[in-house]
Amino acid sequence: MIHQNLRLMVAAFAIVSNAPAQSFEAVRSSVRRQLVETKAPSLAVAVARHGKIVWEEGFGWADRENRVAATEHTMYSLASISKPFTATGVMVLRQAGKIDLDKPIDDYLGTARLNARVGDARDATVRRVASHSAGLPLHYQFFYADEPYQPPPMPETIRRYGMLVTAPGERYSYSNLGFGILDHVISRVSGRDYADFMRDQVFLPLDLTHTSVHLGAGLEKYAAVRYNPDGAVLPFYNFDHPGGSAIWSSAHDLVRFGMFHLKEHLAGQKQILSDENIDEMQKPVIGVDADSGYGLGWRAGVQRGYRTVSHAGSMGGVRTILLMVPSERLAIVALCNTSSDLPSRIADEILAAALGLGAPSNSEGPGVTKAKFQPVPELRGAWSGKLVTHEAEHGLALRILDSGDIHVQVAGQLKTLLNNPAFEDGFLTGQIMGDVGTGDASRRPHTIGLSLKLRGNVLNGGATALSIPGRRAGNALTSWVELRKE
Repeated sequence: MIHQNLRLMVAAFAIVSNAPAQSFEAVRSSVRRQLVETKAPSLAVAVARHGKIVWEEGFGWADRENRVAATEHTMYSLASISKPFTATGVMVLRQAGKIDLDKPIDDYLGTARLNARVGDARDATVRRVASHSAGLPLHYQFFYADEPYQPPPMPETIRRYGMLVTAPGERYSYSNLGFGILDHVISRVSGRDYADFMRDQVFLPLDLTHTSVHLGAGLEKYAAVRYNPDGAVLPFYNFDHPGGSAIWSSAHDLVRFGMFHLKEHLAGQKQILSDENIDEMQKPVIGVDADSGYGLGWRAGVQRGYRTVSHAGSMGGVRTILLMVPSERLAIVALCNTSSDLPSRIADEILAAALGLGAPSNSEGPGVTKAKFQPVPELRGAWSGKLVTHEAEHGLALRILDSGDIHVQVAGQLKTLLNNPAFEDGFLTGQIMGDVGTGDASRRPHTIGLSLKLRGNVLNGGATALSIPGRRAGNALTSWVELRKE
């Protein structure tokens, strides 16, 4: 009888031990099917629950041309999941007493200074920069290996684009530039190159051996090639904001990074941050929408009824997600080497499987027809002023008709209509055909996106040169606009 009970206990233990792998079999089949349907080159996933990795696996090709299979240790370009890593580096320096989150970031920039077009630059604190609430503009700039352009030094990037286009704390405004400035702060405060600091103070103490800023020497063979949606290989590219986009990591390493931020205290990981500092990173500083806010490098929200902490990444040849459910001690990673929404779909399938939830509804309900723009009385009429780039100042005129049509003209250029106009939360937005005239923006054909705040008889804010979509990721480079009602 004793032996029989022992056999039953062993059998039961085997069933429990195998349960995690078995529970993801349907997701595994879904990944294989969707890789074929979407023609995505590869996907790597990892799942951790209650302090243990319960599933990690690579599917497809990290490098199609050389027939290199993807694994859980393949290094993928993370895009914006670089931001919680950079924020972790900032917090390491904060814990050491070298950075005060509530001091102006200008205090850490040396001779470089933010230009407050609106508000006070002293209110652009480290905390606000790390939470996309300092007023910095939309910004990204790519530099490809087969082109002659190189990123300028960060003080020069700050001179050109480091301006506040909304007042600090006024609104959430996602800015890669802010995290480029933060990596510059890390370097200045630590006295070390950003990549070296991150390797020695974050990656290695957390035992992340397949994680690197850019691709460190000797790591190239572990990296997934970045592909266009049509399957063409993208040339290697760099940024002028490494802290926002330049980190590479594997699914295995990234889920362990998530476990650290779930306060799992893993063997082999040094506690580079206190639990209190980890909690502070996840606490929203500013609201993003009705259901989520942004903390220090992390987005906090709700998914499937659970509080989540997450970050996603998207750029040319990259789509990534790291999703954590603190109450369930659950971390989910999905990494892809092309621009596909496959990672977010698979992450949701994993979430459902791990928590025993039903399949997500595929019904999006009836489509909502966008109402024609109707200007409020305060907007109607003629406005004139200037568009100010880092190279020159241009006249700008705008006329808002009762019909809702908006005529815009940059001095010396053809008059054009503002496309897709909208007025929400006091901001007039839309796009025009035009050229801001700077050398940076002119490297690629672009339109101009306007986001202007109505402040009495003034409209001011950003005019962003947005590269016209093509086979390579383009640029978003913001200049200042200020208009007065005639």
